Amino acid sequence: VSNDRPVRGYVETLKAEIALISARLPEGVRLSRLHWGGGTPTILPPDAIADLAGAITERIPFAEGAEFSVEIDPMEVDEARVAALAAAGMNRASIGIQDFDPLIQEAIGRPQPFERTREVVAMLREAGVTSLNADMVYGLPHQSLARITRTTEQLLELAPDRVALFGYAHVPWMSRRQVMIPEAALPAPEERLALFRRAAGLLEGAGMVPIGIDHFARPGDGLARALAERRLHRNFQGYTDDAAPTLIGVGASAIGRFRQGYVQNAPATAAYQARIRDGGLATVRGHAFSDEDLRRARIIEELMCYFEADVAAAAEGAEAPLAEALRADAERAAERFAEHVRWDGARLAITARRRPLARLVARVFDAYTGTGARHSAAI
Repeated sequence: VSNDRPVRGYVETLKAEIALISARLPEGVRLSRLHWGGGTPTILPPDAIADLAGAITERIPFAEGAEFSVEIDPMEVDEARVAALAAAGMNRASIGIQDFDPLIQEAIGRPQPFERTREVVAMLREAGVTSLNADMVYGLPHQSLARITRTTEQLLELAPDRVALFGYAHVPWMSRRQVMIPEAALPAPEERLALFRRAAGLLEGAGMVPIGIDHFARPGDGLARALAERRLHRNFQGYTDDAAPTLIGVGASAIGRFRQGYVQNAPATAAYQARIRDGGLATVRGHAFSDEDLRRARIIEELMCYFEADVAAAAEGAEAPLAEALRADAERAAERFAEHVRWDGARLAITARRRPLARLVARVFDAYTGTGARHSAAI
């Protein structure tokens, strides 16, 4: 019995869902971006990679200049898988780094030696991948300024085109594997901020352009150009220069975004596969955007991308109660973060030194904050 049977079965379900979706799309739709992630795509055997990629592009072809990005697990991938992905059109790869320190890797249960990561990066470059993303994490157990300095220096040796510097989210009530992480080993909030600033300083010192609250890019990268031209966007995957209005999620728990709102597939794999097997879409919930949602989203995105928002422009044309509510939120943000936020009655701006506060400032405009959900640290 083949031990990859569940994986191949899942690929068949993905192909069936893609067929269902493509049958509902207007003629002539093209892919501007294709992203494989949300887990470990590199667990797929090479022939399954080719099979899935072909099933996608046969039904929804790539647009000219399209980007095909894949999340790569250095501990899973090999030359055959990289070759299959390259043949399918992969031109951007993303590697999760977390931290290269062995003590930290042991604490989080994620062994990934630097040497192995370097080998995989060379493999990807040789296969023709022109853009490389890397994710680092600050706030990990046992992380210190010395350790994050060393990891950042090692990361820079790999010459990534983009770096995402994410804060570790300790949510053991959501992630079972985090239950084993000793909370006493986690850095305090002020230490987290110091860790972020040390890594960010090293990345900027190496010539990378800071993008929003947690991304960095080489000056010639598309994100850096989008920032300079004020066409940067942020979605639930991070910062992007993609202006496409539609994002279609495929697979268990996948989220899609349309002009009208969000939709999400069944989170559990078994339930997702059952829905597709029955011949219907796997959507189990959604949210339709209101006029207020769109106006608030505009302000939040501007704050997260540029650290300033034209609140007056976002409120223009709104009904009087909503326009007043947006102005009141801006005043509340300016009052709450008095030393770090400027409000002139039209625009709200965050001072450069306190830009890590952008998420907290933006949260003031989130009408869905305080719904009872538990959250991780914002910085």
